[in-house]
Order: sequence, then C-alpha cells, then structure tokens
Amino acid sequence: MRRFLLIFTFLTLCMSYAEGQKRKVIYVEKDMDEVTVKPKKQRYKRKGNPAVELMRKVIAAKSNHELERNDYVSYYKYQRITSGFNNITQELADSLPILRGDVLKRQVEFCPQTGQYILPLHYTETVTHHIARREPKAERNFVLGTNSEGVTDLLPIGEEVNTVLASVFADVNVYDDVINMLERRFTSPLSSRAAISFFQFFIEDTLEVDNKSCFQLSFVPQNPQDFGFSGRLWILNDSTYRVHKCLLTLPLRSSVNYINALTMEQRFTDLPNGQRVLLTDDMFAELGILKGQRFAMVHRATNYTHISLDSIPDDEFHKSDKLREGTAIRKEADFWAQHRVDTLSSAERSLGHMVSSFRDLKGSGWFLYFTRAVINNYFETTAQQNTSLFDIGPIMSMISHNDIDGYRFRFGGQTTALLHPKLFFKGYVAFGKQSQNWYGMGEVEYSFLRKQQSPHEFPRHSIAAQVQKDVFSPADMMWQHGRDKDNVWTSFKWETVDHMMYQQHALLRYEVETNNHWDFKLQAKHAQTTPCGALYYRRMDGTDVEHLRMTELLASIRWAPGEEIINSKQRRHVVHHNNPVFGLAHTVGLKGVFGSDYHYNVTELTAYQRIWLNSYGRIDLNLRGAIQWNKVPFPHLLMPVANTSYIITRDMFNMIHNMEFVNDRYLSFTAQWDLSGKLLNRVPLIKSLKLREVIGFRALYGQLSDKNNPALHPGDHDLFEMPSRDGVSIVHPMGDVPYMEASVGLHNILKIMRVDYVYRINYHDFPGVKKHGIRFCLQFDF
Repeated sequence: MRRFLLIFTFLTLCMSYAEGQKRKVIYVEKDMDEVTVKPKKQRYKRKGNPAVELMRKVIAAKSNHELERNDYVSYYKYQRITSGFNNITQELADSLPILRGDVLKRQVEFCPQTGQYILPLHYTETVTHHIARREPKAERNFVLGTNSEGVTDLLPIGEEVNTVLASVFADVNVYDDVINMLERRFTSPLSSRAAISFFQFFIEDTLEVDNKSCFQLSFVPQNPQDFGFSGRLWILNDSTYRVHKCLLTLPLRSSVNYINALTMEQRFTDLPNGQRVLLTDDMFAELGILKGQRFAMVHRATNYTHISLDSIPDDEFHKSDKLREGTAIRKEADFWAQHRVDTLSSAERSLGHMVSSFRDLKGSGWFLYFTRAVINNYFETTAQQNTSLFDIGPIMSMISHNDIDGYRFRFGGQTTALLHPKLFFKGYVAFGKQSQNWYGMGEVEYSFLRKQQSPHEFPRHSIAAQVQKDVFSPADMMWQHGRDKDNVWTSFKWETVDHMMYQQHALLRYEVETNNHWDFKLQAKHAQTTPCGALYYRRMDGTDVEHLRMTELLASIRWAPGEEIINSKQRRHVVHHNNPVFGLAHTVGLKGVFGSDYHYNVTELTAYQRIWLNSYGRIDLNLRGAIQWNKVPFPHLLMPVANTSYIITRDMFNMIHNMEFVNDRYLSFTAQWDLSGKLLNRVPLIKSLKLREVIGFRALYGQLSDKNNPALHPGDHDLFEMPSRDGVSIVHPMGDVPYMEASVGLHNILKIMRVDYVYRINYHDFPGVKKHGIRFCLQFDF
C-alpha cells in the first residue's frame, strides 16, 4: 500500500510541476457532481424528525433483503477498474513534451462523469462467478478470467496496481454497518448501530425514479471532517422501505488524503421473491496531493448479472476457488465479448498500441529503467523490462554504517525466474572500511512451484540452502525474517552499538504455504559466533571463550487468515494489516552435533490483531512471548526487539538500549491507536492542517530464572559473565514491574511524514538511560 501511494505521489508531483499556474484552459472543465446539503439555519433535531423516523424503518427492514437469507445464491460479477490522469487541459498538454506528441495525445478522451478530458493509462477487468449456500454454510468465488492493459506493461507494478486498486476501492454494500474503502472504515448510512447518531438526515422530495415513487433523502456526517460519506438515498414509497438507488460522495472537507472528489452510484433491482439486490455499482474518484488538485482518476464499474436463487449441486462447493500458480488470465476476444457487460472506450481499446509506441520514444528506455530501479530497489542488468536474468541490489543496502565497520559497502544481487522458473540464486559481498573485514552471503533456493519473478511469490513451497559470514548486534538477531539490517535509513543510531558479534552460519530451510495462508517451516542451522567490539565471552570461572558454536533445528507455524500480499523483487508487502496473524515456533539446540556447545529449547508465540473503531480510527495490538527452557549462557537467552535507530519500526521498543534486558522468559505487549484526526479535526485552525494523532504503548515483562542468573553461580563453567562497559554491566535485572514506554505522535504531516515523541515510563535509574526520544518515518495513508 505505501509503495503504491509513494509511486502515485511521485507521478502526481511530476504532473503538478508541469502544470504550473493555469492561465488559459481551452478544454471543458467541470467538477464532478457533488452532493451539497444545505439545511435550514436551525438546530438539527432527531426527535420528531420525519427523515430520522423514515431511516429507522429502512434500517429495521434491511435484514429482509440480505441475500444470505436464501438457501442458494449465484451470480456473475464483471468489474473493470480504469486509472489514469485527469483534468487534461490544453496548457497542461503544451507544458508536457510527452503530451505534445501523438503517442498520448490520441489517448485523451472526454469523460462524461466529470465533463473533463482524461488520459486513461491502465485498466484491469475481472469476471467472477459467485455461489453461496446457507446450510451448511459455504461460499466460492471462481475467477473466470482477468485482463490488464496499459502502463503496467512498462513498469513492474502491474500486480501491485491491480491488487491495491481492488482493495482500496473495494466493493461496497450500503446495507452493511461499516463500509470498507480507502483502507478506512466508514459508517454506513444504513448502519444499525451508528447511522442515526453519526449522520444528519433530511427528506428533500418525493419523486418518480425509473417509474417508481421514491422518497429522496439526503444525509451528511455530523462533523464533515470525520471519515464519513455524504449522499442521497432514494427509498421506495411503499411498506417495504427498500433502497432503489443510492449516491455516496466524500464531503469537500473530508480528512481523506489524496481523494479530492469521489462519487459512487448504486442501483438495485427486484428478485422474484421481492428482495432488492445490487445491479450496478459505478464509482469515480479524482485524486491529487494538494486540496483542489485532481490530476489522477480511478473509475470502477461493476455489474451483476445472471442472479439466481436456484439450487446448486453440492459438487460445486467442493471445487477450489484458489489457483496455486497464478490467476486465470483470458485475453481471447470471444471470451470478453461474452462476459464484458459494457464496451471499452476508444482510449481503453488502444492502450496496447500506446504502450508499444511509448517504448519506441527516444529517451523512454532510460527513464523507464531508472523508474523501475526506484520502485524495485534493484538495478536490472538489461534495459528492457522482464528480460533481466540477474538483478543488482538492494540499492538501499549498498552503503550503510555500524559501530564496528564504520561505513560499510555492499554489492549483491539475485537471479530471476527468467534464468530458471524454479531455481534461484542470491547473495552479496560487503566490506567494512573501519574494520577492514570482508563479509558475504550466498543462497540457492529451489521452488517446487513455477514462479513468474521471485521465489517468495505466494504461495511458497521451496527448499533453500544458505551460507553467511557477517557482523550482527543482538537486536539484529531478534529482527523478524525479511528485514535487512543494512538499510541505510536504519544505520543512524541514537546510541552506540558496539557490543556485536561476528557470525558464520550454514542453514537448510524447507517452507510450504497453503492457499488459506498457513505457513509451515523447518530449518536446520549450524552457526559460530565470535564476540567483537566491546562484547566478550567469559565463563564465570574466568575462562575466556573465543567462539560459541550452535547447531539447532527450528519448526514454525504461521497463520494469517485473509491476508492479502503483493510481491516486489526484494520481498513481499502486505496490502493492509486488517487480518489477524498468529505464530508459533520452537527451536532445539543439539549439543555435540558439529561441535555445538549447548543443548537448549526455545518456544515463541506471537499474535497480532487490528481493531477498527470506525470514525475513531484503529488500534493495532501485538502480543509476543517466549521461554528458554534450559540452562544456557546469555547469547542463548532472550532479548527484547530493540529499535536503536531514529526510524519508527513496527513492533519494536524505542527506548530500550542494546542488550539492556536479558531474560529466559518474557511477555511483551504493544498497542498503537491511530485516531485518524478524531480529536484534532475539532480544534479551530489546527483542523485545517488535517493532522492525525497516534498514541502508542509498549510493555515488557520478563524474568531471569535462578539457573540462568550468573550472579548466583560464581565459578560456573556453563554460564558467561553479562556484557559490560568500563566495568559496569549493561544488562540489568527486571523487577516485579514491567518495563513500559509510551508515545504520542502526529502523522499526515504534509501527507507524507510521521513524528513521534517517546517517553520511557520507568527503569530510569540505570546508567545512560534516556527518558525522552523523537522518532520519525515516511508514512503514506489515505
């Protein structure tokens, strides 16, 4: 999601710069139709309000029109999402050289929804067959075909654009209590729980719509800057209180980012049993970075056909609606002639020709090459897209810094599926300027499924072998899989991190994922760590230890029901974090195997849940716990995931020092409440900035049992002294009170930045403790 918004911001800034100040417009300019409700200058009352009484009856009757009440339901859904540039004026065309040529000029067409000229650049269309059964409950969505044309053939964002647009501009059921759109939760005007209190309703007229007598009713949020729609409802003037038509728009003063205008119109039709069912859903959004800018557009057209309540054979529900190796793609003209409900516009039909013509433009090759590098974080080794056998990167890890190496230079890369669709290689070499040390990593992975680009594409079923020699801090070792410790932005630390270790390891990993997002992993690893910098290994009997060897087996399970992901060349990206995630892992250390020094068992449990509070934003909750069951020295004990950089990082502690707490069992809890401007939107003057408040809390409770406390075992040969600096231990025992820190922050600063103030609530008496901190990051949200 954030990568998509970053790309959109970059492209829109280019258009904004080129447009400059408009002096003369020869194309027609007309704003989208806005629903403007101007009630009489009097206090709004719910009691005795006929509009409110009508809405209570509509809401009470809405359960009669739920399709789930039928024994069987089936229908076909055709959806097309078109995106491109909006509000194309003559001056804008003159200011952009690319629009002065014939390549894109032929693509400009008139848009009846806005009365403006638009430049469609991409569309994707999907045909789905939906079937459902009430008892026993079952549901399937069979994707019969997808098709995509446009600029996504030039840039490696096709999957991302299609997935994100479908998620952000999701299907809307006005009868639901909550409308999920734009990665937000909007209160529905038909919400049983909150509609009457959230909206102001007004009866405007009684009129004929499609030869049916309807009440025309309008509504607006109590606070226009809340996340809520304005609009109109046309209610049938009979005893059924059914919705015949609805129109939803975003208020002009809405706090939603980037969406400067949005209109959605839905029409309903009758079923033979008297129920009302959605027939068409037409949405048009105009996007821009600044208020009033409408440089981009998204048009989503959805049609429902062949709606049936007839019985469905049980065998149909036993078929899988998931495809393991990609979505069904159909581009045959006959297929789309049969299933495409409406027709493509002339610009949409010529997108394929536009792409081919753009590739032939002078200078377009280098522009596309560097744009792909920015998006992918990798340099391709060929100029043409989708032809590179080997990519160089990650770019953001080529230069970094740590307190052992000083400045660190790294060169790496990975093969693509074009070299082999199942066999992949990746690795890097790195050099530390201060330490004069060389490091490296090499990995080979064999996928049992054919891949389109990278081995981490969902679902994963592979076996991999890796060897690595590098320098790590304990915090690096605790980071979740997939994070790159060498990222240039996280190199800048708020404290000195010189208690580090060199590690050499070899591992073998087997991983399999299922289509319902179960992830099973088995891993065997042999490693040798050597302390460096201020870190040392010394037994309690005074013997210095040069190396610590370990051989371990890991088994883990992860379940993320409903998770949506998209792939980049470096790693996966979660489209949104609305779904729960659960994880369980167990590690066994095998003493004596390949010289391993200790036997140990570590069990770890993780859980994540997001709670939506509608207009009050969302709360993200994380719970993590782990136990080391055996007697081991401190390198095998458990440390909290400490963020020693200035960059805000999910699920990490901001004010804990490196190796400050070492336990053999712990439980951590983090909570973050993003209020989405609920408070600041009510403060005069400040509300115009559209800032959003975020509150965070983190807690850690841990214990170090007597068997692993070296202070209780002087002269012990198995336990090590705790790390120290200048003779003072940097590891501190935890008392009966959990460690706690709180944060208060603002995001949506200039629509791209977040800044947090972090306060350490307790454990202030330790040497070098910092009570206060400032953290920041780039954050893009609708």
